[in-house]
Amino acid sequence: MSYEPTFADRVQRVEPSATIAISNLAAELEAEGKDVVDLSVGEPDFDTPEPIKQAAKDAMDAGHVGYTSSNGIPELKEAIVEKLHDDGLTQYGTENVIVTPGGKQALYEVFQTIIDDGDEVVLLDPAWVSYEAMAKLAGGSLARVDTAAHDFDLEPALAELAETVSDDTELLVVNSPGNPHGSVYSRDALEGVRDLAVEHDFAVISDEIYKEITYDDAEPISLGTLEGMEDRTITLNGFSKAYAMTGWRLGYFAAPESIVEQAGKLHSHSVTCAVNFVQHAGVTALEAVDEEIVEMRDAFEERRDMLVDLFAEHGKDVPVPEGAFYIMLPVREDDQAWAEEAVEQAQVATVPGSPFGTPGYVRLSYAASKERLREGVERLAEADLL
Repeated sequence: MSYEPTFADRVQRVEPSATIAISNLAAELEAEGKDVVDLSVGEPDFDTPEPIKQAAKDAMDAGHVGYTSSNGIPELKEAIVEKLHDDGLTQYGTENVIVTPGGKQALYEVFQTIIDDGDEVVLLDPAWVSYEAMAKLAGGSLARVDTAAHDFDLEPALAELAETVSDDTELLVVNSPGNPHGSVYSRDALEGVRDLAVEHDFAVISDEIYKEITYDDAEPISLGTLEGMEDRTITLNGFSKAYAMTGWRLGYFAAPESIVEQAGKLHSHSVTCAVNFVQHAGVTALEAVDEEIVEMRDAFEERRDMLVDLFAEHGKDVPVPEGAFYIMLPVREDDQAWAEEAVEQAQVATVPGSPFGTPGYVRLSYAASKERLREGVERLAEADLL
């Protein structure tokens, strides 16, 4: 008799990542010899800056290949705290930081630490797909606020947010600059969030993974700098996006000591620590890599401008993102079917908006060369998908 496993309820609450699913489909087509313009994955197309790679090699040569202290090596935590202080988050010290194998692990640990069965988590749609999954894995219930009607601006949606949150709310997730929308929330918007968080006494995750990638003089504000948010904000960041270090798996979060103490238990029993020599490379990223970030950001901005113009030429008006490297393209109501047609008929991979909570749109990543982006738009137009 063969064994039939019974799966845990928690893992059956979630679906595979929509971004990865489309990427896998694109990979299958490429394996068949087809040329796919893959605009589905949020990964910079730049190589990791050389000083970071050299720092990792030097760290390995110096023997930094064993376990580290669970929450991170002192040098990296000190560099992170200095960066946080530069951003105005002076409430954090090294005792407030946990270094994780990627920003996604940081989020997972925070959700698992704060959310219990039935606790309410509020998301601002469109919201990165893993927020929902992480809330469900922790047993949380979801409430959502749609910003699509306001071109993904939060400030006009504050009234709806006020109607959505309550004394039962345990956690709100704010992502600015955001994936998939690229919006940078204004100070007034974040002060509105602050007022509601204080009134209803809930915590807020401030996911700032795209903080270094902004355009048009947009200035992202760290939520934890606002009065009243110092001890109720969990600030999350990492190295994947700004430093083109997706495969290095290095992130972190900063939070009140009580949260760090409890999350540290989960951290130590799951991943133990982030990779030793990668942490040393992270120090170099924070302390010695500035010009490369500017070069990548400038390239992203040029690509964004080009895409906006190309879509306009085809009669498609798109909300202009102020940060990150994504554009939300309005398509027909069945965005899933549109995305499938795009990859099968035009060999252009995008991500449907529905998994982000925003049907009728697809997300395009412009972390690709201008030539490939132009090719992608031309293929979509030729397939009558614009």
